[in-house]
Amino acid sequence: MNGPQSYDFDRFRLRTAQHELLRDGQPVALEPKAFALLSQLLEHRGELMGRDALLDMVWGHRFVTPGVLSRSVAQLRKALGDDSEHPRYIQTVHALGYRFIAPVTCSDETSPPAMAQAPIATRSNDRDEIDGDEAVTLSPAAADGVTVPVAVLPFANMSGDPEQAYFSDGITEDIITELSRWRSLAVRSRAASFRFRGVAVDVQQVARELQVRFIVEGSVRRMGDRVRITAQLIDAEAGSHVWAEKYDRALADVFTVQDEVVHTIVSTLVGRVRARGEEGTRRRPPASLAAYECVLKGNALPWDDPEAAAEAAQLFEQAIALDARYALAHSLLAGMRYGVWYDAPIGCDDALDEGHALALRALELDPNESTCHSLYAQVCHLRREFDLCSLHIRRAVELNPTNQWNAADMGMMLIYLGQADEALAWFQRARDIDPYFSVPWYWREYGLAYLLLHRYDEAVAMFNHLPGRAYRICALKAACHALRGDEELARLHAGRCLATRPGFSIAHFLAKTPFRNPEDAALLAEGMSRAGLPD
Repeated sequence: MNGPQSYDFDRFRLRTAQHELLRDGQPVALEPKAFALLSQLLEHRGELMGRDALLDMVWGHRFVTPGVLSRSVAQLRKALGDDSEHPRYIQTVHALGYRFIAPVTCSDETSPPAMAQAPIATRSNDRDEIDGDEAVTLSPAAADGVTVPVAVLPFANMSGDPEQAYFSDGITEDIITELSRWRSLAVRSRAASFRFRGVAVDVQQVARELQVRFIVEGSVRRMGDRVRITAQLIDAEAGSHVWAEKYDRALADVFTVQDEVVHTIVSTLVGRVRARGEEGTRRRPPASLAAYECVLKGNALPWDDPEAAAEAAQLFEQAIALDARYALAHSLLAGMRYGVWYDAPIGCDDALDEGHALALRALELDPNESTCHSLYAQVCHLRREFDLCSLHIRRAVELNPTNQWNAADMGMMLIYLGQADEALAWFQRARDIDPYFSVPWYWREYGLAYLLLHRYDEAVAMFNHLPGRAYRICALKAACHALRGDEELARLHAGRCLATRPGFSIAHFLAKTPFRNPEDAALLAEGMSRAGLPD
């Protein structure tokens, strides 16, 4: 390539400078080698590219088997929605190679590649002060101050027990969370960093892919009642180690070690940081390591599976029994309780009341934990306390503005507060922070926002990210297709909803999904009714 290129084909755009593939403006997750392979196929579009040539272009002089190329092609086809038997994009020429066959428009990327930046919520004009002799390249995109882009790679589990991986993952996640509290840092998300878990990495290549200058990596080794944590900070641009440290402590001191790691990284990275209210914004760690492990295990379970959700609830209950002042455990258990309420009969609010009490207790225990505010906001929404919902979801974003979950939660709450147009910006912000953020409820709520704005084609595009047949998703799909005039698809999804949930009714759905704006509820009810769902 002569320079940064942009390739447009069908509904896709590939931008080489930003290292991103977009579908209808939304990022599509691709492994680095699959992205490089697609770039080569697009550059040589229409040409038959031999397998050996592609292996050399993408994998260079490394020894790899031909099967690696086949797997990358399969990944591309999955990402593009292509079919090897009837290809629209990538044609296989048997025993010879591959050809990109779709029409492509190519243009130069005239603007220089910008450092990817997690958006920062607007605040007052106070700024973090940075001292130091070393010049640091900073992103200009922050709304309220300069920021240093940094990624924390998954700390390696050196315990020799694969079952302990959740512990090293949890340490990594907590370091990411604590670093994210510093407004002078733009910390890449867990989903972005954890793509490199368990593999040998070229730090400079990772830095290019994540568009950061600094990389944090390390390891965790548990030895009986002791833990050894190693951490190092790497300046990928200079190719040098800035700092490295080893901590060998009793397990009971693990949270003190974690705080020391975060403090040292930050002070090394940006000099003396004058942060207002540093002590006030630091999360209080649980007193019990066993309670902490229960939360890690519960968080790792798939909550959309009923058995896993029940197990997670038990783990959060156990965490509270071990540490009665563990705010996050109370908050997460609140989420499990109001999840049960969704399927309860109208008027049976015991589970919601219990969730409210737990969420309120979490806030009392730790008013500076953003997750506690976010989950309390969601409980307030379900209780139709809309003003409290708005207050606490905004507080969650203020406390941790680079948390993609907070941004997505904000989008979700704004829908029910009657501000679907503003919700779209927050859903996009969540993906700006984390291009790999793709939990099912995110796409469901994103689609609902478009539906309420009468932008039905865009709503369908969001719902299409959801392959499952959960009754709430099917009901929304049915309503959307009905409102856009596609009766056949509306009836199809209505049937799927009723097959999954025979007792479904529009009244029950709306009772469990409160809208501040009655017109929003009426539109959704109209769509479901047109689709044939029972009142």
